[in-house]
Amino acid sequence: MDSKITVQELRNEVIRFRDERNWRQFHDPKNLSIGLSVECAELEELFLWKNEEEVRQFLNGEKGRSRVGEELADIFVFLLYLSEACGVDLSDEVKKKIRINEQKYPVEKSYDSHTKYDELE
Repeated sequence: MDSKITVQELRNEVIRFRDERNWRQFHDPKNLSIGLSVECAELEELFLWKNEEEVRQFLNGEKGRSRVGEELADIFVFLLYLSEACGVDLSDEVKKKIRINEQKYPVEKSYDSHTKYDELE
């Protein structure tokens, strides 16, 4: 696959994969949201009980980076499935959310800060 593939193209590819296997019957929003949560937990498990140095070493190794990549891909695939099942255009929603966050977190107030938007001064 081309590294410049769009979100819509990725969505089409995972939907094609799903439909070739007749899995749509299992892909309702409830089960997909639960599956997404499970995939997120599998990513978290890779970092569980590791301190900062151990995480750094894990990510510097090919095996660790590969495992993280696989879990991130699983999460993204579930997001694509879920967005399709809910009739949500993920690209449009991400763009909208960026605009909302630009309002909530203006650079002049949020630069170099981890403070939540409603506590910024």
